[in-house]
Amino acid sequence: MRTVVVGNGIAGVIFSKTLRDLNPQMEIDIYTEEKYHYYPRPNLIEFLALNLPYEKIFAFPEKWYKDRNLNVHLQESVRKIDVDSQKVEIKGGKKENFDVLFLANGARPFIPPFKGVDKKGVFTLRTVDDCMAILDYLKNHPKVTIIGGGLLGLEIARGMRARGAEVEVLEYFEHLLPRQLDVQGASLLKQQIEKMGIKVRLGSATEAVLGQKEVEGLRLKEGNELKTEMAIVAAGVRSDIDLAKHAGLEVDRGVVVNDYLRTTHSRVYAGGDNLQHRGKNYGIIPAAFSQAKVAAHNAAGEPQLYRGTVPSNTLKVMGIHLTSIGLIKPEKSSYRIWRREDREKGIYKKVVVHEGIPVGAVWLGTKKGINEINRVISQKVNIEKWEDSILQDDFDFSVL
Repeated sequence: MRTVVVGNGIAGVIFSKTLRDLNPQMEIDIYTEEKYHYYPRPNLIEFLALNLPYEKIFAFPEKWYKDRNLNVHLQESVRKIDVDSQKVEIKGGKKENFDVLFLANGARPFIPPFKGVDKKGVFTLRTVDDCMAILDYLKNHPKVTIIGGGLLGLEIARGMRARGAEVEVLEYFEHLLPRQLDVQGASLLKQQIEKMGIKVRLGSATEAVLGQKEVEGLRLKEGNELKTEMAIVAAGVRSDIDLAKHAGLEVDRGVVVNDYLRTTHSRVYAGGDNLQHRGKNYGIIPAAFSQAKVAAHNAAGEPQLYRGTVPSNTLKVMGIHLTSIGLIKPEKSSYRIWRREDREKGIYKKVVVHEGIPVGAVWLGTKKGINEINRVISQKVNIEKWEDSILQDDFDFSVL
C-alpha cells in the first residue's frame, strides 16, 4: 500500500506522522514544491521580529523524517492527478502510483487587483523564501507599507518595526480586527500599536502602486498618495484548488470533503487550508491539525468523523493579548454591555449580558481572568449582581 501526500505543511506532516503510527508498513511519500522541511508559519513572524533564530524556524530535523520512514521529496511538486488510474504526475513528467492520496497543498496569498502590483518591492509573506526576500530588500528600502490590517498584517508590521523599518499599516475597514473587536477595543489597540512607532491608517484602500520599475509610493482610492519604498500585501489567502479541480474533484471555495474528510473520490482525502467542510474554510492551525489526524485514521481503515473545529479566540497581536468570546456585537436592545477601559495600562474589558447571563466578552491587554470568564460564559452563570465588580482586576471569580 502506498500513500502519496501533496504538501508538507502542518496538515501533510501530521497526516503522515499519524498514518505511520497507525500503519508501520505503509509506504508514505510527501511531495512538495518547497525547498525546506515543514515549518509553522507563525515562526516566520518570530524570525522576522528577531525573536527566533533561523535554525529554529523548522519544526523537525531531517532525522525525524528518516526515523519514521517518511519519504519527503522537496522541490518535487505534483502537477497533475489522474484519479481513475490512481497516478500523480510530478514536476518533470514522472508519474507515481497511489493507493491513497491526501491533498494538503494549502492556500496562496490573495493579492487585490490594483495596478502596479508586479513592480519590484511588492511582497507577500507565506514562505521562508518570501521572508528572506523581504529582509534582503529591506536593507536599502527602510520605508515599508503593510496593505491589510488583519492579524497577519499587524504581525508583519511588528516584525518589520523590530528590524528598524519605518512602518505604516493600511486597513480597509474603519477599525482594526472587526471580527474580534468592537470600535472601542479597536481604538485602544490602535493606540497601543502607534505607541510602538507604527502608523495606522484606517478606511484606506490601495488603488495603485506608484513608480517606474520599483515601488515609490501608493495611490489610495480616497484620492491621496503616500510615499513608500516597499509594500507587503496581507489581504488574506485563497485555497489552492486548481489541482483538485483539474482532477475532476468537487471544489467550491476549497476542496469539498465529507465528514470523513474524503473528497468526491473514495481514495482521495484533503485537509488544511485547501479544505472546505460543510461550507467552511478554516485556515487555522488547530483545524489543520485535527483534520490531518481524522483523515489519517480514515485512510488507515479506522473510521472517524470530523465535526468541525471551534476557532481559538485567544490571540496575541503584536505582543498584546486579545481574547474574543461569543457574541461581542449584539444588534438587539435587550442585550446589555458592561465595559471597563484603562487607556494608560492598555486594558479593555467588555461583557455582553442577556437577562443576567453573559453571552460574549472581549479581554484586551491582559490575560488575568480570561479562563474564568470563559467558563462563566460556557456554563451560563448568572452574573447580574456583580455588574459593578466583575471587570475589576482583583475580582474573585470563586464567588460565582
